[in-house]
Amino acid sequence: MGILSGNPKEEPLHYGEVFDIWSSQLGGNNMIAGYKTMLNHAGDDDLKKILTEAIELGEQQKKQIEEILKENGVGLPPAMPDPPEACLEDIPIGARIPDPAIAATLAVDTAAGLVACSTVIGMSIREDVAMMYGQFHTQKAALGAKILRLNKEKGWLIPPPLHLNKHHDC
Repeated sequence: MGILSGNPKEEPLHYGEVFDIWSSQLGGNNMIAGYKTMLNHAGDDDLKKILTEAIELGEQQKKQIEEILKENGVGLPPAMPDPPEACLEDIPIGARIPDPAIAATLAVDTAAGLVACSTVIGMSIREDVAMMYGQFHTQKAALGAKILRLNKEKGWLIPPPLHLNKHHDC
């Protein structure tokens, strides 16, 4: 049996896997902290629900990633402390993050997360790592669909120029 056969958890991670897993944890830590701050700024109840879901999903994924990093002797990236809770009315209007900007940030982050998960899946040689990021990809796709629906329903979606292919009969 070769070094890369048998139980995937007994196989070594390659440097690319270590870097991508560690980097995804660092990014996830920052997003969790940022979303908790945005939760203080959000006024729309539906947006608050999706932010809370994104935070909970991030925390869940963080635990899974921490486990694999620790099992492989990789130090954990730093995490920002939780921001203090604030009342929306205590934040001056000019200093508030508007709901459409929060929703747009969620959409962009989720899209980038899908690409990052796909990258890890494509370069992994350990099946357990690829499967974990496949699970994350599915979760992010479901969250992204909810964010898209919210942006459309609230009128917050800013579409790129729409291509209307007009066929002209001569």
